Amino acid sequence: MREFSRRHFLRTGASIALGFSGLQTFASASPIAQSARRNQTGYGPLVPDPHGIFDLPDGFTYDVMSRKGQPMSDGFFVPSSADGMAAFPAGTNRTILVRNHEINPGVTWLDGPFGERNAMLSRLNPSVLYDSGTDGTPCMGGTTTLVYNTREKRVESEHLSLIGTLRNCAGGPTPWNTWITCEETTIRAGELTAKDHGYNFEVPATEYARLADPVPLKAMGRFNHEAVAVDPASGAVYETEDAHDGLLYRFLPHVQGQLAEGGRLQALVVRDRPSLDTRNWEEITVAPGDSLDVEWIDLDNVESPDDDLRYRGFEAGAARFARGEGMWFGNDSIYFACTNGGVAKTGQVWRYTPSPVEASDLEQEQPGKLELFIEPNDSTLIEHCDNVTVAPWGDIILCEDGPGEQFLVGVTPEGNLYKFGRNAVSDSELAGATFSPDGSTLFFNIQGDGLTLAVTGPWHQS
Repeated sequence: MREFSRRHFLRTGASIALGFSGLQTFASASPIAQSARRNQTGYGPLVPDPHGIFDLPDGFTYDVMSRKGQPMSDGFFVPSSADGMAAFPAGTNRTILVRNHEINPGVTWLDGPFGERNAMLSRLNPSVLYDSGTDGTPCMGGTTTLVYNTREKRVESEHLSLIGTLRNCAGGPTPWNTWITCEETTIRAGELTAKDHGYNFEVPATEYARLADPVPLKAMGRFNHEAVAVDPASGAVYETEDAHDGLLYRFLPHVQGQLAEGGRLQALVVRDRPSLDTRNWEEITVAPGDSLDVEWIDLDNVESPDDDLRYRGFEAGAARFARGEGMWFGNDSIYFACTNGGVAKTGQVWRYTPSPVEASDLEQEQPGKLELFIEPNDSTLIEHCDNVTVAPWGDIILCEDGPGEQFLVGVTPEGNLYKFGRNAVSDSELAGATFSPDGSTLFFNIQGDGLTLAVTGPWHQS
C-alpha cells in the first residue's frame, strides 16, 4: 500500500467529513488499510518481554537502572513517583540524568528519600529544603540526579539534587545545562505546607552530589505547571499548564540564561481569533495541519494568589488548551502535548515554530506559527499523551498516561504514528522519555512501579 503523507490526507478533507479531525495517518479507515499502515512505520511489532516488565520491538533491550527505595550514592533512598526527566552530556559515554519525583503533600516516609520514619532528615541543613512543612515532615517532592555510562550500561552514581518541593511533574532542559523542574500544584501555605507552591525551580545538571538552592522562579508564574522548553536562539522559555482550560505561556528573562533575575510572562494569542478554544470539544476550531499566526500578550500579577491567571489571560484574548503537558524543543520547533484535547478527548500534539525574530519588536511582521500537529481521535493510536521528547533523528516519542495499557508512541516528522513499547508490568503511566546526548539510549520511567529504564537497539529514522 502506498504511504500517504499527513498533508495529503488533510487535502482529502476526509477527517472533517468523518468527524475525526485528526485521523491523519490513514488514507482509508478499513482495518486492512490500518494494519498495512502500522506495519510500514516504526520498528515492527512489539515482542512480549519474558520478564514481564516492558515489551519492545525485536532487537531492542532494556536495563532497569534504578528502582524506588534502593540506596543511592549519597546514602539516601530513591524516592517514589519518578516523572519528567532530561539527559545532559558528561564526557565520553557518560550521561547525566536529572529526574523529577511527583510526590504529594502529606505522604509517608515510604515515598521519600530519608528512610524509615525520615530518620536521615537530620543529615540535611534546613536551608536546603524549600518547604519544611508544618508538622516536622517536609515536602518530599524534588529531583534526583544519576550518572549513567552508556557503553557499560551501568549507573555510576545517583544522588538527591532538590528537595522540599511538591508534585514535580515535568519540566525541561536548558541550553546552559540546567533542568527546570515544575510543580504541578497551586497549594497555599496552611495546614500541610509552610509555603505557597506552584513554581519552577532550577537544578544544575552536575555529577557532583549536591543539593540545588531551592529558589522559586516566581516571575515565571504560579500555576499548575507541567513542562517547559527553551528556544536556544532567543532564550525564550515556553511553559504548559496542566488544566482543562490552561494557557500556553512564554517567559522572557531580563537576562538570557539567568531566570532567577526575573522577566516578563506572556500568553499566546492566535492572531485575529481572540480567546480561541483549541480543544475541539464543542466544535472543531482547528484542524490538523492548520498554521496559525500568533501574538503574545503580557500578563500581570503572575504569582496569582487566586490561581486565576488562565482566566484573566483568556479574557484578554489568550488561546485555551486542554491540559498542556509534556513539551520539548526539537526540529527547530516546540512540541507540546494536550492530554485530553480533540474531538474524542484522547489527546493532541501541537507544534510552535518560533519567529526568526522571536521575542523582538519585529515579531509583528514575522509572527511565530502554531500548528495542530496531530489529533488522532483514536485511542488505539494514542490515548492521553503526556511527556514528550524528540529523538536525535526527528521522531517524537510520546508517553501515555491513560486508562488501561500504557505505550510509548512514536510519531514521525510527517505525523505518522507507531507503537514503540508497552508497559507489561502494570497500568502505570510512562514518563520522562529522553535520549542520551550520543543518541544511543532512550531513558524513561514507569512511575507507579518506581522503575527507570534504559533502552538500546537498532535506532534509525523511521
